[in-house]
Amino acid sequence: MFDIAIIGAGPAGATLARLTGNSNKVLLIDKKQLTMTPEEDFGHAKCCGGLLAPDAQEMLAVLGLGLPQHVLVGPQLFVVRTIDLQNAIERYYQRFYINIDRGKFDRWLLSLLPASVDVRLGSLCKSFEKSNGSFQLKLFQNGKEYVEHAKILIGADGALSMVRRQAFPHHPFPKKYIAVQEWFETERVLPYFTTIFDREITDFYSWTIPKENFLLVGAALSPQEKTSPKFELLKKKSSCPVPVWYHNPVARYLQALTISLE
Repeated sequence: MFDIAIIGAGPAGATLARLTGNSNKVLLIDKKQLTMTPEEDFGHAKCCGGLLAPDAQEMLAVLGLGLPQHVLVGPQLFVVRTIDLQNAIERYYQRFYINIDRGKFDRWLLSLLPASVDVRLGSLCKSFEKSNGSFQLKLFQNGKEYVEHAKILIGADGALSMVRRQAFPHHPFPKKYIAVQEWFETERVLPYFTTIFDREITDFYSWTIPKENFLLVGAALSPQEKTSPKFELLKKKSSCPVPVWYHNPVARYLQALTISLE
């Protein structure tokens, strides 16, 4: 019997396990093998821009944590550049994001766990039920199904949380989007976190984030539409030849920004 079972070993789950693990019997579960190297985990990395916003930086400070050097990725970003393609508007504002490698960040947080925490990576929590004052969890790992019990169950398993969905089936979920990202090698380092607004692509936004000698291009797309054509449209618009965009300074900037897409 565990005191606490935490589903999801991302930043929230790993931090809670670290803070409670010395005084409680804690089980931390994640369906991914988060200890894999980037090469081993190729194609299975989280679709994340890897930017720590000021609120996240403040929380790290409250927890007394300083980021190790190996987690950081250049360049560090002090400027956000916003582009509204429909209205041909381009603006800058100052906001500091810490640019990180998300996989290394997650593995670093796991490395801080006390040895007393029982960590089950590559383990899928399929369902749970409450009986006799505790939770019975059905887990699936290495082709086998087994059961664990916990007094308290905590869902830290993301926006589509299985725990939330099963515990509160009638509670409305926020509108769903599918995040798509692609990495492009580039020789140019542009020190901006760029947000692109174009309703022909999405009613949310698209983005580009520099990562050392790569440019991360992504978009949050509606699942009600075919996402692949929308993402291809984003790349096509970003890499059109300059003459097509000659009278549009915003688009000329996009051309310069994503020249490596050609």
